Amino acid sequence: MSLLDVRDLTVTYAGGAAAVRGVGLRLEAGRKLGIAGESGCGKSTLALALLRLLPPGTRVTGEILLDGEDVLTMKWGRVRAVRWAGASIVFQGAMHSLNAVHRVGDQIAEPILLHGKATPAGARRKTGELLEQVGLPAARAGAYPHELSGGQRQRVMIAMALACDPRLIVADEPTTALDVMVQAQILRLIEQLVAEQDLGLIMISHDLAVLADTCDRLAVMYAGRVVEEGPARQVYEDARHPYAQALSAAFPRIGDPASRFAPRGLAGDPPDPAAVPPGCAFHPRCPVALESCATQDQVLRDAGAHRRAACVRVAGEPAPEPDDFEEARRAAP
Repeated sequence: MSLLDVRDLTVTYAGGAAAVRGVGLRLEAGRKLGIAGESGCGKSTLALALLRLLPPGTRVTGEILLDGEDVLTMKWGRVRAVRWAGASIVFQGAMHSLNAVHRVGDQIAEPILLHGKATPAGARRKTGELLEQVGLPAARAGAYPHELSGGQRQRVMIAMALACDPRLIVADEPTTALDVMVQAQILRLIEQLVAEQDLGLIMISHDLAVLADTCDRLAVMYAGRVVEEGPARQVYEDARHPYAQALSAAFPRIGDPASRFAPRGLAGDPPDPAAVPPGCAFHPRCPVALESCATQDQVLRDAGAHRRAACVRVAGEPAPEPDDFEEARRAAP
């Protein structure tokens, strides 16, 4: 049985915006799943839905099976027990997620005490151990958030996520706004924790290169759906969906002067979740779209060994080679 099994998940906000549309994902213990996409594609909404952290009035359908138990049908008492202890989340922006008027040690100890994992003295002791586990001196438990650097605050957030020994950690942009050296340290720390504690990790990021280097598998989202999913390195280096290709091509390649001086991108913006275009949602921006793409929606289908992509070209038409894709992109209006 999988640690996490998301089946046909749909999230619609009170205003009618369908932020997540029929997403299905699976994660085993000890494995790392990356989720990538532009802002507005539904990544953070998906993360919040996993622990029922969405605002009132949001309609959520489908199944979120955590160790075989559906989070969406749990009573609130059970949901409170699962949060932190069964699954935890590292929120985007550590400075905004930490309480500015409480010492970080007290904030780490709070979920430990709420879940009855230790006495107050035991919680203080475990807080020091957690801080040392993420590379901070135990004495920093007495610091306020503003007294820590960005990287240190992010380590505190990771320590909080580990406080109650969860089976699943969801990390939403854990390295945002960090310099590259600290970013590398945080990523290695996360990898080490997953390996040592047999955790399941979902990492959300805009950066395909980071996800390809850190995760086992990678899911690319667009307009609330997963449009490609497969082994992380393969998706990054040889994407089958035109959107995933464009996302990967936006990152310059080390040692390739052409990509450095002429970075590639994709014109336009993701569609409004309240007004998703008919057919394939990506077709208005796709430089290799067919006529049928404007009317026929595309579902995930086999695109190779352990790979899936939601593109008509995967079913029959040959996938464009990188050079052909770039020529088509330049020719597109």
